[in-house]
This record gives sequence, structure tokens and C-alpha cells, in this order.
Amino acid sequence: MPGESFRFIHASDFHLETPLGDLDQLPPNLREALATAPRTAAAAVFEAALAENIDFLVLSGDLLHPVAAGPHGMSLLLDNFEKLHAAGTPVYWAAGIADDPKQWPEAVPLPPNVTLFPRDKPLSIPYERAGRVVCTIVGRSSEGRSSLHVPGFQTEPTDEFTVGVGYGAADANALATGRMDYWALGGAHNYTEIEGGAPAGAIQPGSPQGRGLDESGAHGYCVVDVDAEQTARVHRVESDQFRYCHETIDAEEIRSVGSLRNLLGQKINTLANDNGGRHLLIAWDVALNDPEMISSVGDPVELLRQLRRDHGNGNPAAWTTRLTVRPPRNYPKSWREEDTILGDFLRASDKFRKAGSASNNASTNADQTTATGKAGRVQLMPFTEEHPELSSTATTLLGDVPAQHRDETLDEATLLGVELLRGGKPSWGRKS
Repeated sequence: MPGESFRFIHASDFHLETPLGDLDQLPPNLREALATAPRTAAAAVFEAALAENIDFLVLSGDLLHPVAAGPHGMSLLLDNFEKLHAAGTPVYWAAGIADDPKQWPEAVPLPPNVTLFPRDKPLSIPYERAGRVVCTIVGRSSEGRSSLHVPGFQTEPTDEFTVGVGYGAADANALATGRMDYWALGGAHNYTEIEGGAPAGAIQPGSPQGRGLDESGAHGYCVVDVDAEQTARVHRVESDQFRYCHETIDAEEIRSVGSLRNLLGQKINTLANDNGGRHLLIAWDVALNDPEMISSVGDPVELLRQLRRDHGNGNPAAWTTRLTVRPPRNYPKSWREEDTILGDFLRASDKFRKAGSASNNASTNADQTTATGKAGRVQLMPFTEEHPELSSTATTLLGDVPAQHRDETLDEATLLGVELLRGGKPSWGRKS
């Protein structure tokens, strides 16, 4: 027998206690918008719940840490819960780790339309419309784990469309054993669909607003439409005000345009068009794998200033958060074979690199030494003696470069020497 169609919104991971990150400075024209972006994106979820004639709202964890978010964050939730209560819209909330129900103040009761699922057992709630059960919502809050314990959602089977509401990741096979028609999950900050987890979908919608470069791309929430035949369609709706972009570039792309600055300008225009008028926070990772293209890059530090000046003050703005230009690892064989200081320098660099690799692969070679120190170690302590104004902290940091930064330091030192010995100016800045 056919059922009734219905619609709901699925959102999660507001993290109202967490500001946007990966910013070494705040552009003056964006400071207020950056500060309010998480709240604005979360508010968009509630605005849609009030405007789009939905039957109920599902929230699957990590909305806020009440203490860290403070009254400002809690008031956003409570005010909007009250608005939904006035509109007769139920809210089903499965808490995650940040919004552990034990953290919620007892003196601040939730409105009667909000069901905060318990941690110790599943709760099955029939959603009724005009006296008829339309679907069943089965939810359980997290017990502090980042993974979902599917067996903890076992309830009596029902013929109605069933929505499972929980927090954490699980594989498709485990989710399938839960026999839910749709799994409304939380815990992932980026949109994640677990194929095969449920007939209508097993989805983590991600945060309504990305917080850093590891959360690049579109962010928002999901609108789920279920027809009378229990066929569901899931629509992703974007709500982010700022969008993080992590772009990689190689020397071939630079060559096709002629200069890195021109190429970045073109890419910024394309990103602005592709991302719907949002403010962009961009990290560039340039692999300068062709030494012949060194001169087309210029000084990355100055280039960063130009990008921020030319593209970071508009509305919408495209703000470069980071510009990393990775020096080439290999140089032309003809350069290394020259009977010149440049050739000697490159051969010495290769020798030191190989010695370091051997040291990493065989710790028994600890006694092998080079003119620079023990094999595999970059020691800059002798150079600090030429600059007595350096602080003791700086001297210590330069004294022995950590192994994880060894290759990067060597690559940059080699490029600096190549620039000087080929007649260039040593204006190269690596990470900006």
C-alpha cells in the first residue's frame, strides 16, 4: 500500500565553537564576515527549514560545544528551535562528541519540539501527519566514539520508511545490517556518501561552513524528498559563505601562460566564476619542477602581496592564504657537468643528498661524516656565529634542522645557490 510523500532536512557538524582557520592574517574587509561565517551558515539551515515546507529537521551531531561556544552559540540554536516549534516542525537531534548531552546545562531546557536522543539506547519515534504514521525516526546519540556502533540501533522492524540518525563513520556492510532506509550520519566535516549503506542513502552532509584547507570545496546540508513509493532523492544545498580552495600548479602550466602571476590571476577568475560569488580562501602549491622556469616565478613573497592586493579586497574577495613554491629537485645534466663553480656546487649538493638518503636508510652509517656534518643532517650552527643579534631560540632552531625539514631546506639552499651562480638575485621566498 502506497505511503505518503514527505521531506526533511539533514544537517550536522555546525561546530559553532570553532572559527575559520589557516589564516596567517585577517584581511580587514573580511574580518566581520569571517567571524560570523559559521553562525551564518548554520542559520541558513534553520532558514531553509522554516521556508521550504519540510516535515522535520534531522541534526546528526557536533552542533556546538556549549561551554566553548558560550551563550552566543547556544542562543542561535535555542532561538531557531523556538521558531521551528512555533511553526510546528519537529527536530530530531543525535548528539556527537562536541555536543555531548552531558555538557548541555540543565538550567537551559530544550523546546518541546526538540528530541535529543539518549546515549545509552536507541529511541524509535513515529512521525505522524494528520493522524497517520508517515515514517519512523530511530536515533541514538554518541557515547563518545567517532565510529557508529550499528548494533546499538536495533529496534522493532516497521513497514514505514525508516530514518536512522546517528554520529560517526561506518562501512557499508555494517550500515546495511541496520536495515534503515536512510542513514542520517554526522562526524565528517566534508560531505561523505557511503555507497551501499542504505537504499535511499547513507550520508554525512559535512559542516555547513568549511573551517580550513583540509575542508576545501562546497559545504552545506541535504534536503531529502521521499515519495509515496518510498523512493528518495537527496539534494545537496550549499550554505558556506567562504570556500577554501587548494590548488596545485606545475611548471608546464606556467610555461603555457608565461608567468606565474598571470597564471594565478587567470585561475582566480575561473575559481570565482565556478564558486557562485562566494569569498574564496586559496592556498597555492606550485611545483617548480623545471629549472628553466625559475625566472618566470619571481619573488613569491612579493607575489603573495600582489595577489592579496589585487584580488583580496573585492566583494566577493579571493584571498590567498598561502603560496608555496617548491624548488626543483633535479637540474639539467649539462649544468652539473660544467667545469664551473655552478657545476661544483650542484655536484656537491647531489653528493650531500645521496649521503643523507643513505643515512636515512641505514642508521649504522652514523659515523660517516661530510663537510657539513654527520651524513643526513643539515647543520647551520656555524652560520649563526656570523649574526650575534640572533636570539638563542633562533640559534637553537638553526643549529640542527629536523629530519622532516631536511630535504626542503636542502632544496631551497640549492636553488638559492643556483640563482646566485647563474647571475640572478637572491630574492627567493619559499612559503608565504
